[in-house]
Amino acid sequence: MGNRDTAMEWQEGEIRGVVVRRAVRHTDPRGWLAEIFRADEIDADCMPAMSYVSVTHPGVTRGPHEHVTQTDLFAFMGPGDFRVKLWDNRPDSPTRGRTTSLIVGESNPTVVCVPPGIVHGYTNISAADAWVFNGPNRLFRGPGRNEPVDEIRHEDRPDSPFSMEEPTAP
Repeated sequence: MGNRDTAMEWQEGEIRGVVVRRAVRHTDPRGWLAEIFRADEIDADCMPAMSYVSVTHPGVTRGPHEHVTQTDLFAFMGPGDFRVKLWDNRPDSPTRGRTTSLIVGESNPTVVCVPPGIVHGYTNISAADAWVFNGPNRLFRGPGRNEPVDEIRHEDRPDSPFSMEEPTAP
């Protein structure tokens, strides 16, 4: 898998298999509630096997990385906002070579299902800590945490073609 991404010219566009849906906040005097997934409305590949919440400090980026078999089900609900970037790095995908950027979180509550082979990363673009929920469809390090981590960490490669930086105007 290591060099399959070299010499790729990335084109902005929709990526097959990535599901992005607005999360609807149901508000009442107590606060709000938003459904992240329902077994009757989610593809089986996106169904979580575990879940966690992470906090990312302002200006910090997580990724870009990809998974070989794991699908991530991210919920960006707030507090805070993120810039999410996705790249289709799957060799047999009809949308291989496409990239997508999203602004999600408190200002745009969004659920994103990211299949294996999609390189992904996100940056906290808020002035304060921001939260992300993830419900991956595989257990981290497998049952009993006895397997290798399913992650290709492109952020550790100095020659990585996956940049989280936003392009600057000419």
